Amino acid sequence: MFPNGFLWGAAVAANQCEGAWNIGGKKESICDHLTAGSLHKNRRFTSEILADEKYPSHEAVDFYHHYQQDIALLAEMGCKVFRLSIAWSRIFPNGDDETPSEEGLRFYDNVFDECRRYHMEPLVTLSHFEIPHNLVKRYGGFANREVITFFERYAKTVLERYKDKVKYWLTFNEINFGTMPMGNLEVLGIINQEEEEIANPLDDMQLRFQALHHVFLASARAVKAAHEINPDFKVGCMIAHITMYPLTCRPEDLLLQQELDQIINNFCADVQVRGAYPYFAFNYFQKHDLQILFEREDQQILKEGCVDFYSFSYYMSNCVTTEEGHETTMGNLLGGVKNPYLKASEWGWQVDPKGIRYTLNKIYDRYGIPMFVVENGLGAVDEIDGSGEIQDDYRIAYLKEHILEMGRALEDQVDLMGYTVWSAMDLVSSGTGEMKKRYGLIHVDKDDTGNGTLKRTRKKSFYWYRKVIETNGEDLE
Repeated sequence: MFPNGFLWGAAVAANQCEGAWNIGGKKESICDHLTAGSLHKNRRFTSEILADEKYPSHEAVDFYHHYQQDIALLAEMGCKVFRLSIAWSRIFPNGDDETPSEEGLRFYDNVFDECRRYHMEPLVTLSHFEIPHNLVKRYGGFANREVITFFERYAKTVLERYKDKVKYWLTFNEINFGTMPMGNLEVLGIINQEEEEIANPLDDMQLRFQALHHVFLASARAVKAAHEINPDFKVGCMIAHITMYPLTCRPEDLLLQQELDQIINNFCADVQVRGAYPYFAFNYFQKHDLQILFEREDQQILKEGCVDFYSFSYYMSNCVTTEEGHETTMGNLLGGVKNPYLKASEWGWQVDPKGIRYTLNKIYDRYGIPMFVVENGLGAVDEIDGSGEIQDDYRIAYLKEHILEMGRALEDQVDLMGYTVWSAMDLVSSGTGEMKKRYGLIHVDKDDTGNGTLKRTRKKSFYWYRKVIETNGEDLE
């Protein structure tokens, strides 16, 4: 079912696991200014670090001091690939520095060397919601075209440094988040008002889409540089695919689903895969009175910076309708209308394994390039039983059904190169800042108040996934 050489693995992000926010030469990134939240309380961005607030990323689960143990556990699980990100402000502490931090570079040397020791391929995201705070405060993030140059300097530095240690790269995590107001801070580095809730920010749509254009250019320059530094590099985009269905067969619902799918899912990927803005983007700009400033060389930059593969996150699906009064549900970045045929997690995310097969076919039909599922998993409250074990059968059931549907997509003849579970170990939830919303196959002893020993414990899903990898997806029981 799964091809030989299929890249089975697990994923994390520096802002959610690394910690060590102000040591090792690192300075503040945007995530270090995000407060803790919950399902009922939005996280806030504070311009200063406040003594009476909790900032979960400051310690996170301290991967910085536990990376050897964590990578050894992933090797024990049989992982062929480990998706992680580099904290930009660990390499260029202010973002606009002329020279990088050697201490920061050495840390990732050690991490990648540890991966290679276990014959595990690193899959490295350059920007995963962790723009240096100084670039937001001083320059206004990617709304300022000058920040493209800073990102290109950072990208070239790490691409050159790790050219013999890392083969697979992603530029910007969930870049299409920038098509929505919630993407202002984490993708674009924009703060339009101080102390704001990141889930409900003050939004300047013109500024946001201009900044997104600059992010496209930054990504394209990084891709071009990567191919020049090492022609064997494989560089991908990373899309948060929000799979949507029309709620009814009313033509109005289908047209709405098509419009939202185009701008939320297809727009950013079209630019990164095909190297040009799609036709529907210009209609969207006209409808919303947006004037995107292109400089003379921009079209050429985009054309020269096309990615080699398409990676994406998939957690759930939702429905859309033009009718009022329907029950809504939550989701990754974007909620929607509740699907009456699906069940939802405790956080309101609808579980839809067949949706991943549909999505893989949709993407491959559109682009025809290799694909990589780099985030897929279930956030849940895990309980340690009397024997000290975590019987997370609900997570196993979720992963099993999605892997089965990926196998069916392979039978459909799509080109799928790998799969990394979200997440390798428990970490800080990006959306809510919680620890109790756990995704990991490895438990980390830490709670929402910051208490805990940070001890790592293998969950039942750890042993199950090890068997899946050993049998190349044949044994899912």
